[in-house]
Amino acid sequence: MSWVLALPIMIPFVTAVLAFLLRRSRMGDLASVGGSVASLVAAVVLIAEVLDQGVIAGQIGGWQAPFGITLVADHLSAAMVLITAIIGLSVAVWSLAEIGPTSARFGYHALFQSLLGGVTGAFLTGDLFNLYVWFEVLLISSFGLLVIGGRKSAIDGAVKYVTLNLIATVLFLAGAGLLYGATGTLNMADLRGAVAASPDQGLMTLIAMMLMVAFGMKAAVFPLFFWLPASYHTPHYAVSAVFAGLLTKVGVYALLRVFTLIFVGDLGYTHEILLWVSLLTMLTGVLGAAAQSDFRKILSFHIISQIGYMVLGLALMTPLAVMGAVFYLLHHIIVKTNLFLIAGVSQRLTGSSDLYAIGGLYRTAPLLAALFIIPAFSLAGFPPLSGFWAKFVIVRASLDLGEWLVAGVALLVGLLTIFSMTKIWAEAFWKAHPDGRQPALADLPRSARWQMMVPIIALAVMTVLIGAFPSAFLEFATKGAEQLLDPAAYVAAVLGEARR
Repeated sequence: MSWVLALPIMIPFVTAVLAFLLRRSRMGDLASVGGSVASLVAAVVLIAEVLDQGVIAGQIGGWQAPFGITLVADHLSAAMVLITAIIGLSVAVWSLAEIGPTSARFGYHALFQSLLGGVTGAFLTGDLFNLYVWFEVLLISSFGLLVIGGRKSAIDGAVKYVTLNLIATVLFLAGAGLLYGATGTLNMADLRGAVAASPDQGLMTLIAMMLMVAFGMKAAVFPLFFWLPASYHTPHYAVSAVFAGLLTKVGVYALLRVFTLIFVGDLGYTHEILLWVSLLTMLTGVLGAAAQSDFRKILSFHIISQIGYMVLGLALMTPLAVMGAVFYLLHHIIVKTNLFLIAGVSQRLTGSSDLYAIGGLYRTAPLLAALFIIPAFSLAGFPPLSGFWAKFVIVRASLDLGEWLVAGVALLVGLLTIFSMTKIWAEAFWKAHPDGRQPALADLPRSARWQMMVPIIALAVMTVLIGAFPSAFLEFATKGAEQLLDPAAYVAAVLGEARR
């Protein structure tokens, strides 16, 4: 079982080494794509094992929990590993058309694969210290990807990104140190009982707040989100796409895991804070998007607003709400990655990402226009796309609790999201190009055309399928929520029945 859990982590790092050694030739690009295919196969094997056996755990090196390095997968973490592999393969193929020999020579593909390995490790780790280690891997890889273009704006954005994320890392490490000093363990399954049995519950709540701030900064929640819109519009579009899809979701995943498994003794305090944070995150993100005129900046602010929906599901803490958070998390990774890839094609065709300096794509690139509508409408919550079901479940959970204000804010943010998506459509696709240009997909070299469009089409098809046939995905998310809210199977898999 350890190999089933370890392979999704090992493959990206082995691929990173190969890509680095081959970085001066086209083989480095192909190694990245091949490694991404292998990662997808390993992720499918993992989720098949989880569906067959339930929660699975492995102890690396034979050291039994809570003393050794534990890897563990339940429905949520296995699904996150699978979606990471899908996004990794999609962006790896798309990168073939954007990443030139200079960026490849500086190690783009190696950094990209290291990032995927760090994300996967964060989803599968069973202890807080190794979660910190994977966060550090993410930080180093993402900083390298931000500056690899060498532009002044990219370096400026990277400095802001790293500075604020280092603050989050220090808070995380300090909280983990206090927790270890108070309980003697950092194994997450073991911490569930140790935190509940601690005689100093006030200290436990303080540590919970430190971790909430650390993970909240990683997730870009209010008021800790300023690093995201300052940096996500500066690097290569492939980098923006993988960041938009995956990086903030690691923070959301950490919040979901820690505040359902470990810190559940003071829900009235911690989750009330999460509730207000989620509402303010939704509102500030969508209002920030409405004020922008750059394609990527609009999408960056919408990452923030949509993160609010996911945190809202955790804050409400009912089975339906947590199920909505899980479903929203998985849907949003696909949709947001796809929108950034479409923005990249738009920039390639029109020469800019400023909405007022581009246009004409509806008439000359109708396929791209149709492919934009799918994730844009899904993000706004139009039926029958995946975003409709995600928003519907969250709003329904709010109404079931009598939280009319919460439901109203969620619906209002959806309406304002429609405004932003309509703005992009009107400026980039509907109106004519200000310079009279006629941007068309045929302008791209044939190889670049399929390398860019195939991943976009594949992700759009996934969005449609999830929306058209939601029952299986909602059932999966329901099982994931049940395991989060009742982690007995998780604890038993890690510690054994005797320690349950």
